[in-house]
Amino acid sequence: MKAESVVWMLQKPNGSGEDRESHYTSFNLFFSSQTSYYSAFFSDIILEKHWKSVIHRSICDYFFEAQKKAAYPEDVPPVISTPHHYLISVYHNHLYLLAVTVSETPPLMVIEFLHRVIATFVEYFEEFSDNAVKENCVMLLDEMLDNGFPLATELNVLQELIKPPNFLRTIANQVMGRTNVSEVLPTGQLSNIPWRRADVKYTNNEAYFDVIEEIDAIIDRQGATVFSEIQGYIDCCCKLSGMPDLTMSLINPRLLDDVSFHPCVRFKRWENERVLSFVPPDGNFRLLSYHIGSQNMVAIPVYVRHNISLKPGTTGRVELTVGPKQSMGKVLEDVIVEMTMPKPVQNCMLISSTGKCSFDPTTKLLQWNIGKIELGKPPTLKGTVSVSGTANVEAPPITVYFKINQLAVSGLKVNRLDLYGEKYKPFKGVKYITKAGRFQT
Repeated sequence: MKAESVVWMLQKPNGSGEDRESHYTSFNLFFSSQTSYYSAFFSDIILEKHWKSVIHRSICDYFFEAQKKAAYPEDVPPVISTPHHYLISVYHNHLYLLAVTVSETPPLMVIEFLHRVIATFVEYFEEFSDNAVKENCVMLLDEMLDNGFPLATELNVLQELIKPPNFLRTIANQVMGRTNVSEVLPTGQLSNIPWRRADVKYTNNEAYFDVIEEIDAIIDRQGATVFSEIQGYIDCCCKLSGMPDLTMSLINPRLLDDVSFHPCVRFKRWENERVLSFVPPDGNFRLLSYHIGSQNMVAIPVYVRHNISLKPGTTGRVELTVGPKQSMGKVLEDVIVEMTMPKPVQNCMLISSTGKCSFDPTTKLLQWNIGKIELGKPPTLKGTVSVSGTANVEAPPITVYFKINQLAVSGLKVNRLDLYGEKYKPFKGVKYITKAGRFQT
């Protein structure tokens, strides 16, 4: 069974006048656990938290109905309109976050807050799961929301308010009768740089940047690219003392479309000079996200040659070959090929030259876990399948997952990183990763 859970509901309270209640959304939260067992769905609300008026949990039925109609969890519409509410949802790691507003609200504001919640839980507990939410949500949400309104959403501020858990601190708190909650208001909450706490000190000053690109592509039967685009982001881990001011220049920055920045980035300098100037938060954060559309001729780093014959009432044939293509000599890693076979397919008898192949006769999922593909040795999968019935059966789409280290397929690279405002010279490192998003052929 596969857990799909957490429904969060937001409500805009009744109010009038020019106070903040007339401009912002107050949050009521429901946590719902949903389990999918093959094609059946079971939903249970496991936790509720309200600040203002109470919304009945039956409003979740609209979301559950939309979820049942979706082929994949990510395909649930992010905004669902009902007679009296708007439902806004985010999906992450088999968990759903659902926000509900009584009146029309800017959905991006709600979605951004839900992503902040996910990032906060991952930073505190290294995962966003049912147990992490159920055991720790109350204290964190009470700080992130003030009477239902977003307040402290910057991770550096939250970590000063509530110390991240660790084993030694937990033992000390039990012995001394203390908690992880600070009694002093964080300095960053009252400054013009709320994302960075004051008086940061490190013995070793270092800054690491990960340029990660995900390729979404559709390839036709002849191997030609029908559609391709890149969703990319730059993740950072900065452990720098004092108040450093960084300037990063990029190679090919004008490739980027629809760029979304962390609040620390000075947008004016990006508009004028195409450089990233910022005072970084302390620790891990996402500097920017970007999109590269199909008009830029995205290079496809993998090919799939396939010959699939599924004739009803006979023994079908499957032949697959996977290998690198335009990968700049880099090795393909974590390669997985998946196909959801049609219902008439009863069994698959396949032999792979590399990796392991499995077929689930209940879900009809054929999975070929290849792992690493060495250059010059493309793996193959061959064999027969049993097909019942008399109706014509079409070959299913092939989904490919992969990862390539030290390659940004778009050509985007970090040119240099300069530090101002401090006298030390930090250690700087950049890593590039290309991986498959929704990659089908």
